Amino acid sequence: MTISWADFEKVDMRVGIVLDAEPFPEARRPALKLRIDFGPLGVKRSSAQITDRYRPDELVGRRVIAVVNFPPKQIGPFVSEVLVLGAYGETGDVILLRPDFEVSPGAKIG
Repeated sequence: MTISWADFEKVDMRVGIVLDAEPFPEARRPALKLRIDFGPLGVKRSSAQITDRYRPDELVGRRVIAVVNFPPKQIGPFVSEVLVLGAYGETGDVILLRPDFEVSPGAKIG
């Protein structure tokens, strides 16, 4: 299936910096709760199923890419505001996407 350029432009992807990461034991599948700084867009929260590859302490300060214009999603007692993007590895684990160079929080992906 193909999409139009106009469809792609509707997806708002931005660079953020992880401020805090902690286990999310209430999630049905193992996950972490993240607080991410998107600069002018503010700090947003996300639930990410990335525990196979990442420990909370090694995520703090890391740049990530996320979709920031989905509606909030209730996940148990937590509201996830953005979708952090990653590629699926050969075993189904998630490998986070990030820019090769340092860019400001909130930088638009296009």
